[in-house]
Amino acid sequence: MPTETVYGLAADAANAAAVARVFLAKGRPRFNPLIVHVAGHEAASSIGDFGKTAARLGEAFWPGPLTLVVPRVAGAPVSDLALAGLDSVAIRVPSHPVAQALLREFGAPLVAPSANRSGHVSATTAAHVAADLGDAVAAILDAGPSQIGLESTIVGLVGDRPTLLRAGAIPRAAIEQAMGALLAGPVNDGGAPLAPGMLASHYAPAARVRLDAVSVEPGEALLAFGPGLPAGAAEAAAIINLSATGDLVEAAGRFFSALRDLDRLAKTIAVAPIPQTGLGEAINDRLRRAAAPRQP
Repeated sequence: MPTETVYGLAADAANAAAVARVFLAKGRPRFNPLIVHVAGHEAASSIGDFGKTAARLGEAFWPGPLTLVVPRVAGAPVSDLALAGLDSVAIRVPSHPVAQALLREFGAPLVAPSANRSGHVSATTAAHVAADLGDAVAAILDAGPSQIGLESTIVGLVGDRPTLLRAGAIPRAAIEQAMGALLAGPVNDGGAPLAPGMLASHYAPAARVRLDAVSVEPGEALLAFGPGLPAGAAEAAAIINLSATGDLVEAAGRFFSALRDLDRLAKTIAVAPIPQTGLGEAINDRLRRAAAPRQP
């Protein structure tokens, strides 16, 4: 199904067999929890325990690209498999009209991790879903390219302090302003993930990814950003500029499609430096994971 962030592989959150098929289709590690999507605040409160901070963030950003990890409500209609054995649940209320229509028609929570092979580049078009998953899915709802093109921000609210578990489509500063407090994190302790997108190697193309490239080696593809190009760009196998004007919103929207396109054209992708501010934090998070040593 489409969402405003990326396409998601949807299944009945309460049906363990359906959730198992999601893991099988993605080749996803069983210890990696899934985000549960619901149509609104009432449905969210039926599966998660919302304190004052969680409620404030939900009011500020839902429907939208924010996922909140909160304690699970006893008897919540979510299979244990979807939670990866945790006592918490990751919840999101998407804003995409097709996602909303599907959730309201189904009338119950849906898990919907990104609709791609586990660890691979996320899908921002129906064609990306078909290329990655093929006959492993029953149907693809094509609503055109994703509006945002970068996954939701995930905030953990199960410890002593709100924690940024995954940088995403809502910048840290906006969340901190809504809370009136600073976020801890992000968390990267090497243990079992508390939320999706926390594995060291993730969002990865087949090509090697070389970060903060100030020059381009012959035969490398170049993922550029901003008005200038690194030295040696003329020798690149291909060049895609995420935003020639240095617009991080435009860059976020083009990021995953650009990685997929360059992956077909070279064995190494050189990535120009991208600012760490605003949405740049989320883009750089994805790039570090794409460049990390691959999971066996």
